[in-house]
Amino acid sequence: MKLRKAIGLVLLAGSIVATPAFAGPKDIPASVIPKETVTLQVFDQLANYSGIQAGWFGDIMLKKFNVKLNIISQPQGSGILQTRMASGNLGDLVIWGNDQEEYVNAYKAGLLFNWEDEKLVDTYGPYIRANMPSALEKNKKISGDKLLGFGFRVSANPKERQEFFYTWDLRYDLYQKIGSPKIKNLDDLVGALDAMKKACPKDDNGNPTYGVSLFNDWDGNMVMYVKSTATAYYGYDEFDFGLYDPSTQKYHDALEKNGPYLTALKFYNNLNQKGLVDPDSQTQKYNGQSEKFQNGAAFLTVFNWMGSGTYNSDAHLKAGKGMFPVAPEQAAPIAYGQNIYGGNRIWSIGASTQYPELCMAIYNWLSTPEGFLTSQWGPKGVVWDYDKNGKTFLTDLGKKATADPNGTDMPAPYSGKWIDGSFKINNETWSYDAANPDSKGETYNWHKWASNITPPKSDIEAAWRKWSGAITPDDYLGKRKFILAPGTMFTEDPIPETLKVKWNQVSDSIKNNTWKAIYAKTDAEFNSIVATMDKEVRSYGYDECLAFSKAQVARRAAAEDAVKAKFK
Repeated sequence: MKLRKAIGLVLLAGSIVATPAFAGPKDIPASVIPKETVTLQVFDQLANYSGIQAGWFGDIMLKKFNVKLNIISQPQGSGILQTRMASGNLGDLVIWGNDQEEYVNAYKAGLLFNWEDEKLVDTYGPYIRANMPSALEKNKKISGDKLLGFGFRVSANPKERQEFFYTWDLRYDLYQKIGSPKIKNLDDLVGALDAMKKACPKDDNGNPTYGVSLFNDWDGNMVMYVKSTATAYYGYDEFDFGLYDPSTQKYHDALEKNGPYLTALKFYNNLNQKGLVDPDSQTQKYNGQSEKFQNGAAFLTVFNWMGSGTYNSDAHLKAGKGMFPVAPEQAAPIAYGQNIYGGNRIWSIGASTQYPELCMAIYNWLSTPEGFLTSQWGPKGVVWDYDKNGKTFLTDLGKKATADPNGTDMPAPYSGKWIDGSFKINNETWSYDAANPDSKGETYNWHKWASNITPPKSDIEAAWRKWSGAITPDDYLGKRKFILAPGTMFTEDPIPETLKVKWNQVSDSIKNNTWKAIYAKTDAEFNSIVATMDKEVRSYGYDECLAFSKAQVARRAAAEDAVKAKFK
């Protein structure tokens, strides 16, 4: 391999231009910055956005690297990946939703850049090389002994857990209004939501309210919201056509009688039978559901990012309204362990790029403390900064932006709302809960910064703190029972070619029948749909799919045992 372009300055052809000495492993040669603005093509399987990165992050990339990022998303069933693979050009920056079949096919076809060719990562990714050795090791292991990238949410301490994001966010003001009834289980939660609907039948815009509002564009092997609710309740992790219990290493397939998936499915059907499921759930997308949560149209979500992260604007909090965790007593949500090997979403570089050095330099910056904090929260000195003691803090604007990203205007020289310039690549280099070496003992997670552990900012937050006996949602959930899933080197094998047709038929049947079952009008209709689903998927080869999955479960369990033995 030859590095494609001596970007900006002459590096070869007999004239070597001196570059600044490294001040540390964060630095890269200045020659990487192009003289003319370059538009990099970012093929991103995780993006919910297509087009040029705009707003404050676009401005930062233009100023720092003289680049524009053109993000190419991959809607379900679009065939975009197949088209790009056939052309032999995936793009410049390539971000994968997982490290399985599509990633494997791409690297086997030679479509990904080898980071060790001519010491690309050593020269242009020194911070990555120095600080993510285990993540790079894992990538070589799964990529035919070639270094083609690294997984997301890397950590430095395998003994710590990440922050909870299955938080059972509930409209706490309405929960108070109905008398704060004890919620032991999912049946109790149905009753509480029914009472909340009666107490608040209309949202901010005068439209009907519901207990839950769902969306379908993140459905995978199963319906996303159903399997995620099972994960939030039982602590079992999604795994192919079922859920895996990290505490017992037992696998529960989706059709297990009284198992986690069917129990969560019946919970949503019970809600629907009481008129508590948004009828648009099966057809609306993420953005549609998000807008409804902003307006208070739904009262419960198992996710913090769709609950408190969307609803808790300054206006709502000042009005005494807010979403905070109220988990059923029997719920034991999953908590993911910090993973020094990185997760399964891979940062990589396309083999056809003309700018490998520039791509590597961008990844390197995104992996530095300043680059990561900037990508996730906003510009340093504008949204966040360090105080005189080296502790991290949100500025006044930062507090406003994290509370109300859709309504917060960015100051000059930036334009638009905070949300307009948010990092559209939708991936992370570091775990939010990884230690930030540039701070004094803090992580990248602003929820846990000492500066943010303050008196309650509203009466509704004060009421929730008193009820929960906790200061933060993570504090509340960490005091309860939860299931820890340790980070490991495990990567699932690609689905065998002989199984793919059956696999897709099974997946389609589970998703289609799951949605039908959610909307069943009676228990008899629900049971009939589940029975049809069971019969249908078994005729497609469900048992063969499960045999493959159980073999993978055994490998995952072995990887967990290895980590536990290594870091006990």
